[in-house]
Amino acid sequence: MPLNRPGSGGDGRLPVIWVVTVSRLSRLVHDVTPEFDARARIETIHLGFEDAARELRRRLQTEHCDVLVAAGSNGAYLKGRINKPLVLIRPSGFDLMQALSSARRVSPSIGVITHQTELPAFAEFQNSFKLKIEQRAFVTEEDARNRIAELVTQDVKVIVGTGMVADLAEEAGVKGVLMYSADSIRLAFENAIDLAGHIDNADQTDRLGSGFAARATQRRAPTAHRYSVTDLIGHSAQMRQLRERIGLYGASDATVLISGATGTGKELAAQSLHGLSARSKGPFVAINCGAIAESLLESELFGHDEGAFTGARRGGRIGLIEAAKGGTLFLDEIGEMPLPLQTRLLRVLEEREVTRVGSSTPIPVDVRVIAATHTDLDSMTRESRFRRDLYYRLNVLRLEIPALYEHAEDIAELAQFFLRRASGDKTAVLDADALTLLRAYAWPGNVRELRNVIERLPILSKSVRNIGAELLKSSAPELTRSVLVAAPPNTSMEIPVATPTRQQLAEVMARAGGHRGRAAALLGVSRTTLWRWLQAQGVT
Repeated sequence: MPLNRPGSGGDGRLPVIWVVTVSRLSRLVHDVTPEFDARARIETIHLGFEDAARELRRRLQTEHCDVLVAAGSNGAYLKGRINKPLVLIRPSGFDLMQALSSARRVSPSIGVITHQTELPAFAEFQNSFKLKIEQRAFVTEEDARNRIAELVTQDVKVIVGTGMVADLAEEAGVKGVLMYSADSIRLAFENAIDLAGHIDNADQTDRLGSGFAARATQRRAPTAHRYSVTDLIGHSAQMRQLRERIGLYGASDATVLISGATGTGKELAAQSLHGLSARSKGPFVAINCGAIAESLLESELFGHDEGAFTGARRGGRIGLIEAAKGGTLFLDEIGEMPLPLQTRLLRVLEEREVTRVGSSTPIPVDVRVIAATHTDLDSMTRESRFRRDLYYRLNVLRLEIPALYEHAEDIAELAQFFLRRASGDKTAVLDADALTLLRAYAWPGNVRELRNVIERLPILSKSVRNIGAELLKSSAPELTRSVLVAAPPNTSMEIPVATPTRQQLAEVMARAGGHRGRAAALLGVSRTTLWRWLQAQGVT
């Protein structure tokens, strides 16, 4: 019987997730899906673009789906056409490094074709690992074919890209390398299950019918808060500093921009800020800007008058900005907001009033805005994908949530907490070998991934009094496939270790996003030692 917990429906129903893919990505999805059988009903729809959109519309007339999952151009196409939350499969820095490593075995001259924009990470890898990389971007399938043809004329023998790009490259007679990994799929599934849980638990039934990732919780008393600053667990310097910063910002009414990788706990931080503010008894309204069809996001945020568009509710409807009056509006994944809506949001922040779709009458609103992003908004402004004036308006107070690898000393405390909460047994404990295994893993999905791994254990074990590494390995095989060299926690002195290979250093640098300080922390050595290793292995 499924546990009633985040990721399951509030009534015990497993969330329904449809994965839409027509490329070689299907094979990865097929391999990973069985790992989630106990937590979700996942079905793959082997169609793309308009064929997929048509089939989804047909099935949604009679069938239920909580969240869609797709990748690349296919995902971008569906996002604006299907009124369902959609989670995009995104490659991590490690995925990109692995893809380049595979491509380099074919040829040192590598083509990279990505959807919409080129990725700066590839330029960094080119400089660090002495590769010749030709980058291109595409929007449509025809664009992708043309970009591949350009690279072929330049004698490129291997192309890294999305599933569609890799398939088209093979058709053109060159090697195609997929930029996604099984971990990319796992993380997307985790996000989809988490999103489905939010939707199912939302107390807004009119929005649930459209699959909106919006939820509003009325804060009537301090005990009603879902999360507070005490839920930010960890005794590391990073977590202590985070809690202190939230305490300072909570007393202010200024706009806050939260940045952090997926799964680090950005909404938890936002709710903590709300709970410490003078608005704590007002509503906390959250919306995921990346999970709602662009065609509907405007009316969801700003509301609409009766007759504003086909299908508009009789009598109109207030938007989420109005619903947050007197409280806090949390805009998650703000970087996914379309440019036209960014302009309207800027006006709300500057004039403190909102105009519904189909109306010309402004309505005063008293709301604090907290925004969150996993992307680099500063870079997006330079690429004209995010309004610079809105970025400055949001970035009044800045809160950065550390990735789990940046405070790895907290992994044991977090794991024990999740185990005891999931099992309901205060004596539940992970043994030393299990904790060592957890510390050695890189956690690309951050705290959310750790929580989900631990929450499986009470279901699979008869006893939670002394859970060992073997159960972890069998329930989460990814823990043994992707490990890092790491020093024991709370070690102040450097431990002598053998110089890592070039490949190992490349993997760690990729996981650290090219940041040497983070890479040194992952390896448990000083920046000086890391620099010496990089020089010795020719990684610059």
